[in-house]
Amino acid sequence: MPAHPFRMPEGMVARRSVLAGTAAAAVALAGPLSTPASAATFGYTDDGANYVVDTGAGLVFKVSKTNGDLSSLVYKGTEYQGYGGKNSHIESGLGTSTVTIAQSGPTILISVTYGTLKLYYAARSGENNVYIWTNKADTSVSATRYILRVKAGLFLNDEPDSYTYTTSTIEASDVFAKSDGQTRSKHYSKLRVMDYDYIGWTTGSVGLWMVRSNHEKASGGPFYRSLLRHQSTDGGGLYEILYYGENQTEDQRFGLQGPYVIALTDGGAPSSSLYHGNIDTSWADSLGLLGYVAASGRGRVAGVGISGRDTSYAYTVGLANSAAQYWGSARASDGYFSITGVLPGTYTLTVFKEELAVATQSVTVTAGGTTTLNTIAIASTNDPSNASAIWRINDWTGSPSGFKNADLMTYAHPSDVRAAAWTGNVVIGSGTETSGFPCYLWKDVNSGIIVYFRLTAAQSAAAHTLRIGVTTAYANGRPQISVNDTYTSAVPSPPAQPSTRSLTVGSYRGNNNTFTYSIPASAWATDPSTYNQLKIYVASGSGTTSYLSAGTSIDAIDLLA
Repeated sequence: MPAHPFRMPEGMVARRSVLAGTAAAAVALAGPLSTPASAATFGYTDDGANYVVDTGAGLVFKVSKTNGDLSSLVYKGTEYQGYGGKNSHIESGLGTSTVTIAQSGPTILISVTYGTLKLYYAARSGENNVYIWTNKADTSVSATRYILRVKAGLFLNDEPDSYTYTTSTIEASDVFAKSDGQTRSKHYSKLRVMDYDYIGWTTGSVGLWMVRSNHEKASGGPFYRSLLRHQSTDGGGLYEILYYGENQTEDQRFGLQGPYVIALTDGGAPSSSLYHGNIDTSWADSLGLLGYVAASGRGRVAGVGISGRDTSYAYTVGLANSAAQYWGSARASDGYFSITGVLPGTYTLTVFKEELAVATQSVTVTAGGTTTLNTIAIASTNDPSNASAIWRINDWTGSPSGFKNADLMTYAHPSDVRAAAWTGNVVIGSGTETSGFPCYLWKDVNSGIIVYFRLTAAQSAAAHTLRIGVTTAYANGRPQISVNDTYTSAVPSPPAQPSTRSLTVGSYRGNNNTFTYSIPASAWATDPSTYNQLKIYVASGSGTTSYLSAGTSIDAIDLLA
């Protein structure tokens, strides 16, 4: 993903900051894995309170001997770690822990034990990287997030996840508005997990990055959205989050996760050799990390192709069970896919058209082996787009993409000045049915939106099924309809959806669900020149007001032939 352009606030010192997402980021690689001419200072010391590690390449970091906090991160003489008297750590920090250190040749390993939790920091000679693993064994420790806290003023930016230049709270204590009406929040990352390899900032001469792990022990799948980075007047934060309770659709997974890597560079992106799909951790095979499985103990799943695809869309193949999750892209030409580094076990394989599940099957992975699958056929009935429709608003993709304000809502609050009006009815045949229909509906904002459409005499003489697809809901919001004020549907039962905020914190990803309504012929206008009026309401007794009233995200709407 190309770096976002820096928009420098008036009066601020000119510094450049970017949020970079994929290997295609348009910044030069700084080669953080390259060994400098001399790494003679590589080693560690004990200052009484911390273990002090010098990588021999310009990076010196400290880990508290008391609780395993990363208490210092000095790169070429500048301290980057910490703000508000807080260190970098798991969640909000651990209590008294057992912390040990050992060196084996070019590797130093710091091990932290807190109850059933294991946390590991590793350094390699000549590298400006800190490799981190987390082993969360159960729910006795709330350790699903690692936060790298960064001193204020070192990286200045005005991106969606930065609220440095605003203090006006508009929702809870974590969504803010600037004086120009734009909104900011740590939740507004724009990116799904599958969209990025690293997150961070650069001044042009120094880059500080968090390179994510493969998230095999995380939850939510490839399309999950979570906070990745924030910046305020207090300081900045870079996150590796494996389980986040907001708009979560899966239970937690347990076990060793990593490495995720804190990487410092001379301004460029972190080396692509650190990316989760490329990283070689064979040097860690003998370190004794609890739960560690080497490459030789993992397997691969490969599919020769996927038939029945709509080639207008991208397809993703996911593997998931209670212990691990993985995913990979299907090749556009034929649907070929390969997913490597998979822990042995039996998984549910799901084929997604964009974000809509259209095929599933079971697959078993063995250590050191490749499970080869014949062509996976997507049944015609599994893709709702294949159904013959009199009219359709948007296509079925499992996301609200294409609807009004859909893209903006991944990095802004619905009240943002950049959002188009959430009200406004649409007319079938106008050519703006999709772009004019709001991506979200709320009981207190735009419930009762109208879709106007005509039917031929033959069509109006028959009953028809209306379908409304949703991707998540807040406060049990679900659609109820009426047609021409002569037919009103029953209030449908709410499907299983996350109970937390979603639509206002940059996420539409919940559980895809389709509501169907059988509309009798008696409901239609009999004159083919007369417009029928479909009104869509949001039903729920929950929620509060405005954008926190009951709401739902729309995938597609169609009237079947």
